[in-house]
Amino acid sequence: MSDNFNETNTVPEDCTHDCSTCSSNCSSRTEEGPESFLQDLRPGARVDKVIAVVSGKGGVGKSLVTSLLACEMQRRGHQAAVLDADITGPSIPQAFGIHDGAMGGEDFLYPSMSRTGVELMSINLLLPNETDPVVWRGPVIAGAVTQFWTDVMWQDVEYMFVDMPPGTGDVPLTVFQSLPIAGVVVVTSPQELVSMIVSKAVNMANMMNVPVVGLVENMSYFKCPDCGKEHAIFGDSHIDRIAAEHNIPVVAKLPIEPEIAQSVDLGRVEALDAPWLKELADAIEA
Repeated sequence: MSDNFNETNTVPEDCTHDCSTCSSNCSSRTEEGPESFLQDLRPGARVDKVIAVVSGKGGVGKSLVTSLLACEMQRRGHQAAVLDADITGPSIPQAFGIHDGAMGGEDFLYPSMSRTGVELMSINLLLPNETDPVVWRGPVIAGAVTQFWTDVMWQDVEYMFVDMPPGTGDVPLTVFQSLPIAGVVVVTSPQELVSMIVSKAVNMANMMNVPVVGLVENMSYFKCPDCGKEHAIFGDSHIDRIAAEHNIPVVAKLPIEPEIAQSVDLGRVEALDAPWLKELADAIEA
């Protein structure tokens, strides 16, 4: 009896809730198929396409790529938005120079608007002080991210970019299950270490049946302003080999440029032109 119970009711630890890819006869399996965990937007809100920007580790420039992509889509005439899912390390409001709190009613919030009209929501827009730490446990953090989707009056958004926290824990899993993610952009850096890290991020996307739009290598090189020669500050790039292993395109290589860091620090990310991301923006539009 106990053996049969374990065989037919125990959910595997690596369960993705996609019964079509699994042979286990567990309690999650139903005749109708896997249960959907997707959450609805609040009435009147609209988001057409959601792109998650992920990385296996922190500090590789995920928030920068998220911000630049939103700005590029806004310049192309699309209504763009950023949902900052990095609850314990939010940086999106700083990049856009927004320091005022979000407004709303008893059970909903309006997204904050950037200078060019990009819609934004981040935990830093709800804290009394921007420097207050968020000392919450994983389920509470994941719940806050879900509320950013369900309780915010997103207004006619064509492309939403989700700035994900690093890793493959509670929040990334919640985003993949609760939001209708159309594609994933993986951000990395040139070090050899990231080969394994990128593989983890790509494999998680595959487990959740979400296509990877492409790989972005940040801090790829430094171009000398005097001689024009490119220098690999962090060593030779491994991104092309990693991309070939996973059959994923490399869609951008961002240089190390002091102007980029200065603009983000000053809250002027919208003033940056990012020609390196135009191919990625084309792929997302397509």
